[in-house]
Amino acid sequence: MGNIENISRKRKSKADIQKAILATVKVAGLLALATVAPNSIQYLKSFGLIPNKRQKEIMESSRDRLIKNDLLKYENGFLELTKKGEIKLQLLEMVDWKINKPYKWDGRWRMLIFDIPEKRKSLRDKVRLTLLSIGFLKLQDSVWIYPYACEDLVNLLKVNFKVGKDLLYLIVDSIENDKDFKKSFNLTK
Repeated sequence: MGNIENISRKRKSKADIQKAILATVKVAGLLALATVAPNSIQYLKSFGLIPNKRQKEIMESSRDRLIKNDLLKYENGFLELTKKGEIKLQLLEMVDWKINKPYKWDGRWRMLIFDIPEKRKSLRDKVRLTLLSIGFLKLQDSVWIYPYACEDLVNLLKVNFKVGKDLLYLIVDSIENDKDFKKSFNLTK
């Protein structure tokens, strides 16, 4: 397997472990520190990941890193999800987010326009990759479209990426030459 594939697989695995721990703490509310690893391992099994001999060590090290990064806090023998941890969990879950598609398209496009300065180029690239993974289509570099209502998702993006006024959500009645876009989204209207 190539180097890029290995790096990608490790990054995906790390995100799955973080998501498992954060989601376990979120579901349990307050969770005893001793029970984090076994519950998280069960959550990982639901992802189809098979735990190995080092799983407990990996989970503990991930948990400690989440505490160090202020995503979890440890108080009186219990773990709690911090506000920053809740946002991180939402971001991790966003990859799996599917926007509910209505039975019939309303004929309006949802457009996102962002103007993120060059000094925040890595953030701009993260926004683009996130939009692409959700299913948006690129109209121009910083202009993306989607045919269905997604305001909640956009608000979540604004909070998670801290781009409030740099990201605009528009509802557009028509786009010139949108035949190819309609075809990409399998729209019949």
